[in-house]
Amino acid sequence: MLGQHIKDLSHLAGYLGVLRWRYAAGTVFLLLTNGFALLIPWFMKMAVEGLQHPASASLSPAVCAMVIIGLAAGNCITRVFSRTLMLNAARIIEFRIREDLFQRLLLLDQAFFSTSRTGDILSRFSNDLTNVRMLVGFGAMSVINTLIIYIAAVTMMMRIHPILTLCAVIPFPLMVLAVKKVSHNLFKHSLAAQQELARLTSLTEESVSTVRLIKAYCRENHFQGMYAEVSDQYLGRNLKLARLRGLLLPLMATATGAGTLIVLFLGGRLVISGTISLGDFVAFSGYLAMLVWPTAVMGWIMTLAQRGAASMSRLNEILEAESGVSSAPDAEQIKELRQGIEMHDLSFYYGAAKVLDRVSCHIRAGERIGVTGAVGSGKSTLLKLLTRQLPVGDGQILLDGRDINRINAASLRAIIGYVPQETFLFSRSIRENIAYGAVGGDTDIDELVRQARLTTDIEKFHEGLETMVGEKGVALSGGQKQRLSIARALSANPRILLLDDPLSAVDAGREEEILGEMGRICEDRTVLIVSHRLSAFRDCDRVLVLQDGRIAEQGSPAELLEQDGLYAMMYRMQRLEEELL
Repeated sequence: MLGQHIKDLSHLAGYLGVLRWRYAAGTVFLLLTNGFALLIPWFMKMAVEGLQHPASASLSPAVCAMVIIGLAAGNCITRVFSRTLMLNAARIIEFRIREDLFQRLLLLDQAFFSTSRTGDILSRFSNDLTNVRMLVGFGAMSVINTLIIYIAAVTMMMRIHPILTLCAVIPFPLMVLAVKKVSHNLFKHSLAAQQELARLTSLTEESVSTVRLIKAYCRENHFQGMYAEVSDQYLGRNLKLARLRGLLLPLMATATGAGTLIVLFLGGRLVISGTISLGDFVAFSGYLAMLVWPTAVMGWIMTLAQRGAASMSRLNEILEAESGVSSAPDAEQIKELRQGIEMHDLSFYYGAAKVLDRVSCHIRAGERIGVTGAVGSGKSTLLKLLTRQLPVGDGQILLDGRDINRINAASLRAIIGYVPQETFLFSRSIRENIAYGAVGGDTDIDELVRQARLTTDIEKFHEGLETMVGEKGVALSGGQKQRLSIARALSANPRILLLDDPLSAVDAGREEEILGEMGRICEDRTVLIVSHRLSAFRDCDRVLVLQDGRIAEQGSPAELLEQDGLYAMMYRMQRLEEELL
């Protein structure tokens, strides 16, 4: 278990190394802080001896009192600097880990996010990072402070009376053994508590984002019950953790109390016998009192270490995650598509399920290709492979004769305009959502709006292009969101345009307008359009019909109708549906 904790926390070494001078300076100020604190009992000893024997006193009690006041002031000042340096360093580490986490998330592929819940990721960014900050901040400072005080205070106590010192600290090793027995469960319960918090956060995020659906199906009570159940489990985990922490504090108090009793009994006898002076007893008691807080805080430090290790292990799952889609350092750049796209025996699996099965075809540059087929036939997967959202494993995809795995992913995506099946809009204005796709921000928004046939819709909004679309575009209809997504894809002036069912929520009249405009927009671009509505393929050069992950048919719409195969059957079914409506 200890080895696992060290492994979990080893990732912090790089962050701590960069800020080592801050920690070193903080340690120096801690030394000064404790130096001032350790001198106070010694001057109290001199003050007591001065009161007992004024004639032989080296310093008068009044001078000792002034010195103690000065030492207390120095202690306060240096304490501020030590805390500022170390706690600020912890904040910087928290900031840098958060930056690295976000950067890593941007690099990870779809496979990671398909197995991770949004609420769980958010929990790691908030609660887990807070635990790590507390560990490298207050925890690290407390460990250093405890070591300094123990070494210095015990040394001063040994100078006064070694035997009394040994008797006073006898309970402490026993306390450490007891704490060790208790603390091995802290990591397990801390990790479980973090996981329960992640579940609670995920459920909250999911419930808030789907609140309209919950109300529509009158499922408020059901979700309230789910939330209460998960919340109770989180409470239970934390209560177990609190009970363990609560057990540590009495152990600390027992050790310090036993030490104090020993000093009162044996120290009092030594004073009576004249072995040590009353001043020595006062100083010894003062040094022993200085050990009380560091001893008591050891249990809390133990808890911090366990929670920090548990949280760091969860953060490492993101920091150490590897993307299946990455660009090699020597990957080629691509700026144009001159020859076209080739697929050779392309296969893809989601786990054990085969989605694409040895797909082979050649798409010439500037050609417009339609892709259709039944649900689950691999249409959307094909587009995701072309954008390298998914890793290309079995088979090959070539762009201008170059393997897509040898092309820099960023340069590839820069020449692609992609409209996904599930439209996502940022909670910003219409203008900002459209301009999001423009690399340099230099684009004619009005022209893009006209091309996507959004002009009439935007004129109805009071604030026009500055209208806020709400979270995930809640203020817009499904068709408006799809057309806005098309405008966003066109804003990058892409050489390749991938449209995944872009007109499914658009009415027939508006579809006709958009398709007419698309014919002009796409005349010099390579276009792949996925759709169930065969009317979207009217201007396509070819249509690929997928069935069970394979290309069952391909050809122009007219040729496919003449073949009287799968495409022709789909065409007849849609015509019949239109007539019935």
